[in-house]
Amino acid sequence: MGAVVVITGAMAAGKSTVAQLLAERLPRAVHVRGDVFRRMVVSGRVDMRPGDEEAEAQLRLRYRLSAMVADEYAAHGWTAVVQDVILGDHLASYVDAVRTRPRYVVVLAPSPDALRAREERRAKTGYGDAYTVEDLDRGLREGTPRLGLWLDTTDQTPDETVREVLDRIEDARVD
Repeated sequence: MGAVVVITGAMAAGKSTVAQLLAERLPRAVHVRGDVFRRMVVSGRVDMRPGDEEAEAQLRLRYRLSAMVADEYAAHGWTAVVQDVILGDHLASYVDAVRTRPRYVVVLAPSPDALRAREERRAKTGYGDAYTVEDLDRGLREGTPRLGLWLDTTDQTPDETVREVLDRIEDARVD
């Protein structure tokens, strides 16, 4: 049997990079990118905005789909490293949707200043009118249940973060 490792945090926290590097370090692993499910929607997609019911419904569908894909890979002996912005009560719901055991949660929580600096260096733009760095950081720190392993990655390189995740993987276990 495989496993599922969920990597979450605010936008620009390093989730994609860390998830990819972690999957590359494991003997049989896949990188399940949550945003792929959002991008698959050809027409009718609604981007996340506070209080938008359709956006929330599409987000919950995206989470269900990525959890199902992760479970299928794990059922066939793979470690599925899932990466997405899963904050607030959505994190507990996501973990509940993952049937695979063992399952792990890693929360990347760099400082807001680090998030801003990383966002400036990225080719894509995540923050804008709907959400600020402070909004997502507050949602993470104040509204997200303390499941799994929380890492302040402000002063870490992605390789250092992956090493810490591997060294402390049992702290990330949530079953």
